[in-house]
Amino acid sequence: MSGREASTYRDLHFPACIIGGSFAAVSICLSVFSIVQHLRFYTNPSEQKWIVPVLFMVPVYATESIISLTNAKFSLPCDILRNCYEAFALYSFGSYLVACLGGERRVVELLEDESTEPLLEAEEANEINKKKKNKKKQKQSNPFWKFLCEPYVLGRELFVIEKFGLVQYMILKTFCAFLTFLLELLGVYGDGEFKWYYGYPYIVVVLNFSQMWALFCLVQFYNVTHERLKEIKPLAKFISFKAIVFATWWQGFGISLLCYYRVLPKEGRFQNALQDFLICIEMSIAAVAHLFVFPAEPYHYISVSECGKITSEKKKTEVKVEEGGGVVERKEETQVEASGTSIKESVQDIVIDGGQHVVKDVVLTINQAMGPVEKGVTKIQQKLLDSEGKEEEETQVTVETKVEKKD
Repeated sequence: MSGREASTYRDLHFPACIIGGSFAAVSICLSVFSIVQHLRFYTNPSEQKWIVPVLFMVPVYATESIISLTNAKFSLPCDILRNCYEAFALYSFGSYLVACLGGERRVVELLEDESTEPLLEAEEANEINKKKKNKKKQKQSNPFWKFLCEPYVLGRELFVIEKFGLVQYMILKTFCAFLTFLLELLGVYGDGEFKWYYGYPYIVVVLNFSQMWALFCLVQFYNVTHERLKEIKPLAKFISFKAIVFATWWQGFGISLLCYYRVLPKEGRFQNALQDFLICIEMSIAAVAHLFVFPAEPYHYISVSECGKITSEKKKTEVKVEEGGGVVERKEETQVEASGTSIKESVQDIVIDGGQHVVKDVVLTINQAMGPVEKGVTKIQQKLLDSEGKEEEETQVTVETKVEKKD
């Protein structure tokens, strides 16, 4: 590191810590307020146990970034923890969408319905049946290309692929995080160095492919189910979450490239500090967005049948009127304000029930990944056994022929 670069880093470091710390404090306060609201009105556990981890992503990113910015020694451990939580947050967001659709069983039913076209007029029935048969044949023959081009025809397989895509990223991200730590201890990681004898470029390639595949699986799942998710305004949620995951990763990669080609000072402390400073600012924007995208107000009210103690009541009436003035539809909805829940019980449900769900999906994904490997190993063993059997038969035949010649 040259003297000029060192003086530039020293001059910018203290102001960056003050500004970044201010933005980080704002983002943490806003996110904690939103999280506490969800925990106090924990009326829909199936959805909120995944919303809270997504919201918690902002304070995790902001805290680790300001710690890393103020003390460069903690840069690598903070980056590892941040990467691990990013993968878990992506999985939580996918699970939240599934919960909004009614759970895994309901999602499978919906996807199976989407894979079959609705009945039309009787004169077109034969043509539709032919299309269905062709689609089933194509689905069985090549589901991968159908996932890329026409995911709605896959039905149940789409949900399996989507879940596998999210969980594989969570597993790979965690594994690569610990591998990074090990390589750094051995001195062969080379953060920001695109050289073949360092581990950094290989890990970047693996994580880049894994993340892109996970996000693509989420996009395909969203494309098929977005009509059924209209009530929760999924596009705003999807964009706000994807911006954090996608932007921070490519931002760090872009800073590494700029430093490598010396557009920016090529020094590890400056590179990491710039990334941490930008994340502190971005997390304050994300925290504000989350207040509107993941509000707790809809969970303040529950249906009358589910309520125990009524604190207040809210009536909502929707009336649709024709152009001539006649009433087309009148819809009335009565909601009762929830009395509030224990934050301790809410946290326990998120940690215990959510943790069990994560472990189950991780085990299922590992088994799915090991399935083709086991089939390949059995085929190789079978071929080896067949070849050994043929060799034994050949030796027996040669021995018999020699014996006959002697006789």
